[in-house]
Parts: sequence; structure tokens; C-alpha cells
Amino acid sequence: MDASVRNLHRDRGTNGMLAFAFLGVPLAAVFLPLGVYLPPFYAQTMGLGLKTVGLVFMASRLWNAVCDPVVGLLSDHTRSRFGRRKPWIAAGSVVFMAGVVTVYWPSHEGVGALQLAAALFALYLGWTMVGTPLAAWASERSADYHERSRVQTYVQTGTAVGMMLTLLLPALLDQLSTRDPYETIAAMGGFALVTFVPSVLLLLLFEREPALPRMETGVSVARSLTCFATSPLILRVMASDFCVATGQGIRGALFVFFVSGYMGLPKWASLLFFLQFVFGVFAAPIWLRVGYRLGKHRTVVAGEVTQIVINLGLLFIAPGDLWPLLGLTIAQGLAQGSGNLMLRAMVSDIADDHRLKTGREQSGLLFSIFNVTNNAAAAAAVGIAYPLIAWLGFVPGHANGQAALAGLAVLFALGPAIGHALSALLVWRFPLDERRHAELRAALAARDGTNPVRLVIRAGADGKETAGRQAAGTVVSQTPA
Repeated sequence: MDASVRNLHRDRGTNGMLAFAFLGVPLAAVFLPLGVYLPPFYAQTMGLGLKTVGLVFMASRLWNAVCDPVVGLLSDHTRSRFGRRKPWIAAGSVVFMAGVVTVYWPSHEGVGALQLAAALFALYLGWTMVGTPLAAWASERSADYHERSRVQTYVQTGTAVGMMLTLLLPALLDQLSTRDPYETIAAMGGFALVTFVPSVLLLLLFEREPALPRMETGVSVARSLTCFATSPLILRVMASDFCVATGQGIRGALFVFFVSGYMGLPKWASLLFFLQFVFGVFAAPIWLRVGYRLGKHRTVVAGEVTQIVINLGLLFIAPGDLWPLLGLTIAQGLAQGSGNLMLRAMVSDIADDHRLKTGREQSGLLFSIFNVTNNAAAAAAVGIAYPLIAWLGFVPGHANGQAALAGLAVLFALGPAIGHALSALLVWRFPLDERRHAELRAALAARDGTNPVRLVIRAGADGKETAGRQAAGTVVSQTPA
């Protein structure tokens, strides 16, 4: 895409994309404590026990995995004068806020397992009703190959900010007062609600959904779902996202154990974890610039290789070496989400391929796959990491031998590295590049009979061809760029 055209897109769309980014803050602020703070709170402070809480939170994850594709599919088929996505986000906002209040402000008199399960089910349902249509709507804001990466950059940056601020809250409470578990959890819920209400109103009141593309009649939902489930493009992206999310999950699950146990720096564990998310705020804009030059799937590969190098570098750090660990943590933050960002932008392009083959626009269903793979990856990460360190002889909170600590360090480095390597291999030579996407958009425009476009090939000074799109009727010569 020419720089002038790209700048025009930026001028027109920045304010709208900020609305999507703002809503990413409270959604991330709610999602992070569900895996980090709330399980121990309900197990210890509320006295439900580890087994009960584990079963309840696992059941809520499974419920979320079921809800995501259902909500995505239903929002794709919703028709209203407000659009397809807005009604779901508006209704989901009410369910979401009710779930936040119930989960984050439990009664001091106690909460039963069924009561907690009902609250979590409501929270996950509301989160899905808002998050899945939001992701689909964001992908539909532009049909341009690179502009879609930019939209996802805003969304991912908002998510990173939400996670960073959520991690900052407990540290601030420690400085302001004696930490009370109820106070900490309530503060996180309060932060989520305070940021959620204005951001969702901003989006619903001032943003318009794009016009619904023409749908072919006579195409069954069953045929469309079969095409979805058997598409090599979709399956490769799903598998790639699962691998990278599993690697990230293993790193998150073992982070405190590695820093406290192997490195012998327990006082630095929380701060280093926080710093990773601080620098993660800058990651998406950096990888967006890389994506402009390399294209999406090549940027995924570059990001995953970068994270492989960072994780393998941990094998060369000796216990007690703070500064090398600090440097690798900052590097990890700057590389954070590189694959996640571009994989989500790639799904927007896959939605065009899916619509050309089936006649149905199903961005909601397509984006629901990320919540499904993330839920599966979260379960897989814990299911892999914890049994392995136990088999290696590591016992949290106890004095561990050198063999157990060395095993912990190797798993902490190799687990994520393997996940990133598999993710990179899955998208290596991904066929839906910028050139192929331009051809898809031209075919869709020709079939729909609106704004016909044609593929434009420009030969660069290095002899390589790059694809672009030009309105029909415009003459473009094939001259060096």
C-alpha cells in the first residue's frame, strides 16, 4: 500500500480505533485476575479449597469455550437497524457488569461452589458477548491488508495497557494501606467497571458498523461450518495460536517459581513480571512496522524466532544474575504478542477467503477460535508444566536440590521456545499473503458488483513484485516504485 494511501487511512480511522483500544483495557483487566488472583482468593480467603476452586474454574473455562463459537455464529447472523455487533455488545455489557460485581465483591459471610460457578458463568458469558463481536467488528473496519494489522495493533495495545494497570494495582495498595484480600479483589473489579462503562458507551454511541456485505442465498449454515472446520488456512492459524499461547502459558505458570526458586530472587518476581507487561505496551506498534515491510505471516515467523532466542538465552543465566535476567525480561516484553497480533490480522484476511468460497461473512465465528484455542492452551500449559516440574522433583515453597532446580530452568526456557518454534513452522510460507489477498478482494468486488478493483503489480528497485489495489479504470504502469 502506498504511503499516501496509508496516511489517508490513518487520518480517517484513528479516533475510531481508539474506541476499540479503550474497550480492550477493562476486558483485559477482568481476564488477567481470572487466572492469577481469583483462584487463590476463593480457595484460601473464601475457604472453598483448591480442589473445589479448580473444578469450578475449569468448568467455567469449558463453558467459555462453548459460548464463544455460539455467540460468534449468532452475531454473524444478527440483523438489526443498529448493526450485527452492537446489539450483542450492548446486551453483553449488562451481563458482564453483573458478573464482575458478583465475582469481585463476594459476601464476607462466604460463597458456595454453586454460587461461584453461577457468577463465573455469567461473567464469561458477558465477556464473550462483548469480546467476540468486538473482535469481528474491529476486523471489518477495513478491507486493506495492512490497515487490518493497524486495527489489531490498537486492540492489542489496549489489552496490554489493561494487563499492566491490573498488575500495578496490588503494588499500589501495598503502599497505600495494609493489603486486605477483599480490598485487592474489589479494587480490580472497580477498575474494570470504571473503565468499562465510558469505553463501551463511546463505542456504541459514536461508532458505526460497516455496511453488511452481500450474502449469497441458499447457502446452508451446515455447509458454511463444514468449510470453516476443514479450511487449511483456518486450521493452520488455530494450531499456530494454540502453540504460541501454550508456550506463553508455560512461561506464565512457571515465572514465579523460576525467579524465586532457580534464580534465588524472590523479591524481584512480581516486579519483573510487571516490567514484562510495561514493555509489552510498546510491542504492538513495533511489530506493526515490521509487518508493513515483511507482511503478516513473515512477521509472525520473525516474532516467534525472536522469542525463541530470548527464551533459550535463559539457559545461559546463572542463579543470582539479576541484570541479564532483567534484560531478557524487557526483551520478552518488547517481543510480547508479536505472533498474537499478526495471527488476528491474518484471520481478517481468511474471512475474505471464507466469504468468497461460501458466500457467508462470518468474522464473529472466525474470531471465536482465538478464545477456544486460548482456553485450550491455558489448560494445556498448566497440565504440561506442573506435572513435569513435580516429576523433576521440584516442590514449591521448599528447599529443592540442584537437579530439580536445573530441570525447572530447562522447562522454563524450552517449553515456550518449543511452542514458538511450532507456531512459526505452522505459518511458514502461508499462502494468503498481500498479493493473494488483493486477488481475493478483487474477486469479491467483481462478484458483489460494488467498487470493482483490480490487482496492481509494481516492480521494486530490487526486482521483487509487490501487490496493491487500484480502483477500476485507473491506469497504472508497471514501473519501479
